[in-house]
Amino acid sequence: MRTVQADELHLRPLSARSVVLSLLLGIHPPELPVKDLARVVEPFGVGGSTLRAALSRMTAAGDLRRTDAGYRIGERLLERQRRQDDAVEPSTRAWDGDWEMAVITATGRGPAERAELRTRLTTLRLAELREGVWLRPANLRRSLPRELETVLRPFTARPEQPARDLASTLWPLDIWARTAHALLGHIARVERPADRLTAFAAVVRHLLLDPVLPAELLPADWPGPALRAAYADYQREFTQVVREGRA
Repeated sequence: MRTVQADELHLRPLSARSVVLSLLLGIHPPELPVKDLARVVEPFGVGGSTLRAALSRMTAAGDLRRTDAGYRIGERLLERQRRQDDAVEPSTRAWDGDWEMAVITATGRGPAERAELRTRLTTLRLAELREGVWLRPANLRRSLPRELETVLRPFTARPEQPARDLASTLWPLDIWARTAHALLGHIARVERPADRLTAFAAVVRHLLLDPVLPAELLPADWPGPALRAAYADYQREFTQVVREGRA
């Protein structure tokens, strides 16, 4: 398996907006007073005037909302935080060999509607076997959203193809693993706060792409748990910084 080099990760410095969102999305509740925001973003190269301009633009765009206490992420981004939390701590169950299968039944949809549905199903960690047929191992503690019942029919299936072979055709597991190993190596080396935040923002994005398969379907030395543990440590570290500032 070819190793991904650090320069192939294409990590770019975060904008002021991305810094603020990365920090707020990583804490619970996702809200900070202005003085705390100013304190925690300063090590990431975001000064006072830049922060004020970013907060103004983000509030106008609906990314943030002003509260009595300070700034909180907007309703639209709460779902993003829930998906991020689930990517870091996925809710799984023991796998008995069953697969979820969703068959698209709606017709006459335009390109935008089809693209939106594909994105929704991918977010639910389903993969497309062929046009209109999506599946995954039934090892997640979740049901498909009820609003999708108008466009698809869910089934439970037992494919005849060996499960490991099927999983490897549905997801690029080797590519995901190579990038995860490269990220683990990179975050172990970087020290500057801005570089670490940039790296861990990339870690979160990568975890969102993890199909969260049963262990028996994964390649050897699967780096998913290690990547989650590294991000959880960073999240605790940042939360402690925020708490110390409020003490």
